[in-house]
Amino acid sequence: MAIDMRVITGTARGRRLETLPGEDVRPTAERVKEAIFSIIQFDIEGRRFLDLFAGSGQMGIEALSRGAELAVFVDAAEASVQVVRKNLTDTGLADRARVLRSDYASYLAHAGQTFDIAFLDPPYHAGILRDALEKTAACMRAHGVILCEHPVQRGEEVPLPEQAGDFVKQRVYRYGKVAVTLYRKRAEN
Repeated sequence: MAIDMRVITGTARGRRLETLPGEDVRPTAERVKEAIFSIIQFDIEGRRFLDLFAGSGQMGIEALSRGAELAVFVDAAEASVQVVRKNLTDTGLADRARVLRSDYASYLAHAGQTFDIAFLDPPYHAGILRDALEKTAACMRAHGVILCEHPVQRGEEVPLPEQAGDFVKQRVYRYGKVAVTLYRKRAEN
C-alpha cells in the first residue's frame, strides 16, 4: 500500500506526492519530515540540496518548494527515478532539479559539484550509511549540513561516527523508531 505524502509548505504546498508501493520503500514519515525542515528552515533559501537515496524525492521536493536553488535526486532504482520525475513535474519544480539513476558511491565519486544540505536515508539494513556519510562529507560546502535518517533499535539509535571528514555530529533527534543525526562543519579556530 502506498503511503499518502504531501508537500508541507512553500510554492508547492499541499501537493500530493506519489510513492512506490511495497515493503522495500520506507518514505520519511510526515512528522519526521516536518521536524527536519524546522531544524534547517533558515538554511534552505537559495541553497543546493542533495537527496541521496531519493526514493519518491519528497525531501528534495520539500526543499525546492521552500526556496532551494537546486535539488539533485540520486537513486539506484529505475522505479524510484521515474516516481521522482513524475513528482517533480506534478509539483512544477522540475526546472530546478536534476534526477540521476546511480548508486551513491559512483555518484559521489564523480559529483563534480558541492552541496549546502544533504539528506541521507539509505535502506536501513544495507549497512551503507557510514560509508555514504563519509563520501558525502567530501562533496559539501564549508557551511553545509548533513542529515542522516536511521533506525532506533531496542530504544537506542544506531550509532554514527562523531565525525565524517570535516563534519562533526552536532545533535541526534529521536522520533519513535527513527533518529535523525545532524552534522555541521567543524568550526575552525
